[in-house]
Amino acid sequence: MSAADYHPPWWLRNGHLQTMLGSNPWRRRRGVEALAEAGAATSEHLVDGGDGVRLHGLYSAVPGVEPRGLALLLHGWEGSAESSYMRLTAAQFLRRGFATFRLNFRDHGNTHHLNEALFHSNRIDEVVHGAGDIARRFWPDAGPRRPLVAAGYSLGGNFALRLALRAPAAGLPLARVAAVCPVLDPARTMANMERGWHVYERYFERKWRQSLLRKRALFPGTHDFDDRTLHLGMRELTRWLVQRHTDFGTLDNYFDGYAIAGDRLAPLQVPADILMAADDPVIPLQEFHALSLPAVARLEIAAQGGHCGFLLGARMDGFAEAWVADRLAPPGD
Repeated sequence: MSAADYHPPWWLRNGHLQTMLGSNPWRRRRGVEALAEAGAATSEHLVDGGDGVRLHGLYSAVPGVEPRGLALLLHGWEGSAESSYMRLTAAQFLRRGFATFRLNFRDHGNTHHLNEALFHSNRIDEVVHGAGDIARRFWPDAGPRRPLVAAGYSLGGNFALRLALRAPAAGLPLARVAAVCPVLDPARTMANMERGWHVYERYFERKWRQSLLRKRALFPGTHDFDDRTLHLGMRELTRWLVQRHTDFGTLDNYFDGYAIAGDRLAPLQVPADILMAADDPVIPLQEFHALSLPAVARLEIAAQGGHCGFLLGARMDGFAEAWVADRLAPPGD
């Protein structure tokens, strides 16, 4: 299976439609159905993110089946472990005999109460530490015959690739990673949203404001920002976050902190696969053509798919979820 194999029906050949339908209620319902069809038994767990940080995640396996691998799955910004693509990806792995762990980033899903400080995209250390905790607790015998793999979508794809960069030094036995439409250069991604169809910018602004409101209600003594702050636009609200809640000082420094564009993935030692859509309306395609990748990494670009859409038809199953599982847990491996 490769990006060239993705051929959506005629009515799904628009990147905006793919992107918007990717989170519709029917697809969310399909995710629930897919996990049930795979026979998943799912349990909730708290994960040690280091320095007192607590993260939350969902472990799924098929009862009575000895898993042949464990897949760590990472969602996009303002998504969650329960997002449709996370459930659908988990179902694909379960059908291939893998167990899965769907990790919630800080302040995603219903986890705002677990940590006082706010989420931001440079919190990679806690994800690396959390991945190590997951490996030790759920997959202590990781190796060539029992691989630990990781996959992510959008910002989660960015985290998955940074996790792969850090895995050798962290002693994390990560065998392979996959990323779908990963954020490469956040500064350019924001500029692209500002120039493009504003529905995406407004969508993320609305979701982020809801998250910040929950945080303020839970920790009013720490987060006393007013409603005027909450109504700032995406760029100014991000600047406020950087200046008030990080040590980066400037927006440029913050964006640079989690950028993986250009040659930043060149040191990768963990094999990596990247899937991108040429009609992605959120992330600029030219960034992917400018990537300097090592021999262990491979980029595939599909003609259609939108931003993390890649829908196959009215049933709302996705090509990307099957592609991820095919890359990380090939049938009969």
